[in-house]
Amino acid sequence: MDRRTFLKATAVGGGAALGFDLSLAYAEVRELKIARTTETRSICPYCAVSCGVIIHTLGDRAKNVTPAVVYVEGDPDHPISRGTLCPKGASLKDDITHAGRLRAPRVRRPGSDQWAEISWDEAFSGIARHIKDTRDRCFVARNARGQVVNRNPGMAMIGGCTDTNEFNFLQWKAVTAWGVPYRDTQARV
Repeated sequence: MDRRTFLKATAVGGGAALGFDLSLAYAEVRELKIARTTETRSICPYCAVSCGVIIHTLGDRAKNVTPAVVYVEGDPDHPISRGTLCPKGASLKDDITHAGRLRAPRVRRPGSDQWAEISWDEAFSGIARHIKDTRDRCFVARNARGQVVNRNPGMAMIGGCTDTNEFNFLQWKAVTAWGVPYRDTQARV
C-alpha cells in the first residue's frame, strides 16, 4: 500500500469510525464557476508592464447564447507577471462587463459639443481620409539641399504597450511606407 492510499483509507475509515457522516460533505461539493468556460489568454491594457491575464467566458460555444465574461485572473504561465495582477488588472472583468462601456466608435464633429455614434465602416473611412489628407498636405519629397527624403513630418505614431512586438513591427512598416519619421513603441511582450 502506498502513502496516498493509506491516507485515503485512514481518512474514510477514521471518519466512519468516529461517527462522521460524510454524505453531507459530498453534497456540498460544487462545480467551479469556471469549469465550463473558455479560457482566452490576453494582456492587461493598463500600463506598459503587460501582465498576462486569462479571461473566462461562458456561453460562447452554444447557439443563441451571448457570451459573457464571468471571471478574469492573472496568467500563472506568463513570464512577466507570473499570475499576479495589480488592482486595476484585477478589476478588468468589471470594465469589460460595465453597462456604460462604449461598444461602437464615436466622433465629435467640428463645432459640436456632443459625441455622435458612427459605424465601424465610417470610422475606418474617416481615419483613412485623415491619414491621406495629412500625408498629402505635409509630405516633403526633398530637403533644403535637394536630397530625396520622402517623409511626412505632419504625423507621428506610437505603438501601444499591450501590443506585441510582431504587431508593432507591422505597424512600423506601415508608417514607414507613409513616410512618418516620428515613431516609437512601448512593447514589452
